[in-house]
Amino acid sequence: MSDIDVPFTVAFTHRLRQTHDISGSDFETLLSVLQTEENQPAKVLLWVDSNLQRANGVESDSRTESFGDRLEKSLRSSGRIELAAPLHVIPGGEASKNSEAVLETLLSLIHEYNLDRRSYVIVAGGGAVLDVAGFAAAIAHRGVRLIRLPSTTLAQADSGVGVKNAINQFNKKNWVGTFAVPWAVINDAKILQTLPDRDFRSGLTEAVKVALLKDRDFFEFLFDHAEQLHDRDLSISTRAIAESCRLHLDHITLGGDPFEALEARPLDFGHWSAHRLEPMTGYSLRHGEAVGIGVAIDTLYSSRMFGFPTDDAARVCQTLARLGTPLWCDALQDSDAILRGLEEFRQHLGGRLTVTMLTAIGRSINVHEIDRDVMLECVKELHSINASIEV
Repeated sequence: MSDIDVPFTVAFTHRLRQTHDISGSDFETLLSVLQTEENQPAKVLLWVDSNLQRANGVESDSRTESFGDRLEKSLRSSGRIELAAPLHVIPGGEASKNSEAVLETLLSLIHEYNLDRRSYVIVAGGGAVLDVAGFAAAIAHRGVRLIRLPSTTLAQADSGVGVKNAINQFNKKNWVGTFAVPWAVINDAKILQTLPDRDFRSGLTEAVKVALLKDRDFFEFLFDHAEQLHDRDLSISTRAIAESCRLHLDHITLGGDPFEALEARPLDFGHWSAHRLEPMTGYSLRHGEAVGIGVAIDTLYSSRMFGFPTDDAARVCQTLARLGTPLWCDALQDSDAILRGLEEFRQHLGGRLTVTMLTAIGRSINVHEIDRDVMLECVKELHSINASIEV
């Protein structure tokens, strides 16, 4: 038999919606993305992040309803949906990804309530919960339809529209996972009102990252409005999140490499060190906080090695600081442990090391070697900047 090579493509649709109150006045938007057979309701499981479920809700009659309670009530009252089980609460934060326990529970729910490939999992939560829930949906029956309702600025600005799902293994971020396009993503403004200030602010580091990679005008907007973003100005933050989400979505759908088969992963700018810092701090450092530190380090390295303007590097650090996210954590003092992140990054890519760096705001290059001595000098420089910067 002769050798046969047949290239082919698979058509995907990425559905993104923006709403103001998905569990209330905008509930119809959720219904509109569900495809159902004639005279047959859509079968649905609802999963909610425990952090979101515990957050202050809205007053209803004599009690306070959480977001999950409100959404569950709306789903049950719709004749177009069969809610197969009561709302299930997933432990929030990175702990949900640090073992197979949560994943196995979610797979058991899909099995117990007889979901199939035309059924839906609706998951509301932060990035870690979206990761583990998405992984479960992706591998059950080789794919159950997943609708994401990101509940953090970080997830709405970045990971919620991504096509990656994973859990952590071997003390490494996202070591076990898959690529799967979500059925739909709904970024809801009201859900973000439940966020603590720390999480709201740290999630905006991904907006800074993608602006540096893709759009100078967007970076200038973030720089000019950093204090308003810090103070949670609704009109400014909504615009920043929407623009960040659009840039991430454009890269995924138009960039030609949604499943990261090539060497370059530009959207992981600043992430090689961020992914080390999280386990080194026992995940006490938020992902967005680690990304902010990683972006600052790689910006300083880009300035020393690739001509990125020094003044712009200073403005990047100032923007992050004014947003209210840290520029330093003491784990950076363990230089050997931090630099091991480069090798882990190479392994994760599946080939030679490829790290994205900047030559200017909006212009990036891929490099395959890192001068470790220079990188450590950049870490020391960041420590000095952190001690002296005026917010």
